[in-house]
Amino acid sequence: MTDLVPVRRALLSVSDKTGLVELGQALAARGVELLSTGGTAKALREAGLGVVDVAEVTGFPEMMDGRVKTLHPMVHGGLLALRDNPEHLAAMETHGIAGIDLLVVNLYPFEATVAKGADYAECVENIDIGGPAMIRAGAKNHAFVNVVVDTEDYAALLAELDANDGATSLAFRQQLAQTAYARTGAYDAAVSTWMAGAIGQDAPRRRVVAGSLAQTLRYGENPHQRAAFYLDGSDRPGVATAKQWQGKELSYNNINDTDAAFELVSEFLPADGPACAIIKHANPCGVARGASLEEAYRRAFDCDRTSAFGGIIALNMKLDEATARAICEIFTEVVIAPAADDAAKEVFAAKKNLRLLTTGGLANPAAAGMTIRQVSGGFLAQDKDNGRITADDLKVVTQKAPTEAEIADMLFAWTVGKHVKSNAIVYVKDGATVGVGAGQMSRVDSTRIAARKAQDMAEAVGLPDTPTKGSVVASDAFFPFPDGLLTAAEAGATAVIQPGGSMRDDEVIAAADEAGLAMVFTGMRHFRH
Repeated sequence: MTDLVPVRRALLSVSDKTGLVELGQALAARGVELLSTGGTAKALREAGLGVVDVAEVTGFPEMMDGRVKTLHPMVHGGLLALRDNPEHLAAMETHGIAGIDLLVVNLYPFEATVAKGADYAECVENIDIGGPAMIRAGAKNHAFVNVVVDTEDYAALLAELDANDGATSLAFRQQLAQTAYARTGAYDAAVSTWMAGAIGQDAPRRRVVAGSLAQTLRYGENPHQRAAFYLDGSDRPGVATAKQWQGKELSYNNINDTDAAFELVSEFLPADGPACAIIKHANPCGVARGASLEEAYRRAFDCDRTSAFGGIIALNMKLDEATARAICEIFTEVVIAPAADDAAKEVFAAKKNLRLLTTGGLANPAAAGMTIRQVSGGFLAQDKDNGRITADDLKVVTQKAPTEAEIADMLFAWTVGKHVKSNAIVYVKDGATVGVGAGQMSRVDSTRIAARKAQDMAEAVGLPDTPTKGSVVASDAFFPFPDGLLTAAEAGATAVIQPGGSMRDDEVIAAADEAGLAMVFTGMRHFRH
């Protein structure tokens, strides 16, 4: 393959006009002939640049509302011709086809059209045809053609031309080609994913996942693993869309844990009061409501002061100075909130290693979505767990009915349990977690661990007795035997919330009655593996 190839003729056809005029001026100043179409040509002409219409090259006008303008041998021949192949060169000369050395194309804004809620017809009309066809043609012929699909590559292109006296290197063209194919692949993925949803196809025969690079990471879960962070293009508030105000770059584990923290705290609407979630290794070590944000944080912190050290803190409303000062009493990796006032930012400024992220709002826990997990040889795709319940959904199955206060705590515990790795057990008292058992092979073990953590909390906080006394307990899935439930009763819990549905529900209910517990079934499970 030829290494350095001069750029003498360029075709520009873009939907996103960002930096277009400046690029056109820079190319013209380097003696590059400009070809263009439609609105792109108009913008370049208005800037005083000489532009040749593609219609002049093809001999055909743009037609069918612009659907047909570049799908022509005069264009694709110029992109696909091998400049070192005598037969290709002869065909170019015979048919008057001139080579195109540079293609600058960004596609119809299909993703943005879908995101704004456009109807089916408008979405279809925003599926680009000519753009992807040209991109793929030019990228295939990267031995001779430069294909630029991202506005952020304009500066790199001009720097490459300057470094090589108006030419580009093969390595540069290869890099552009890889980006180009990734862009058309992501574009097709967006179209196919949208269409599957539009026609009600829950499990399409082929599913494509795409993302754009947000940042390369120092390493993955461990230092020997390479890693990067990709965006899926959605605008859901969270770690992917947040603004970082201070602190060093987020790590792989930071991003994973911060996402878990913010998804959990987003379950609690600000209208219902301040809430705080503290996450360690993707599991909540403390979650609480409070009369103030500071109180919510301190109550969440008290649940497991040891695990909270070096954790991730998520808040459901604007971070204030008092809460910021409380957080700064220990080492914290990341704080994420919808917003932060100037006084809070000033407090955090003294903690150089603490990352502060603001999202502009909470994530909608009821919104539809998809979760994907890789397995050897493939991946699993499922609906996002957006299941929620209210007091009206609860079925009292014991002789003793829960009080209103117990129902409030049970709903809180159930919501937290949804975000705890299975098997999950969560003890809650007065709107705050007092013991969390996560990720155990046995539900009994999770119940015991959570109770033990509550005893640790009592010692750390200076309580006269374990806070599980008078608490409620949530289980993410049914109790298969009475043993786990009885362990909770021994810890002092007075009410239980669980899905129900076990073959031994009758035994478990009888055990609850004998222990004097109130118990409700939700009819919904929240496994989180």
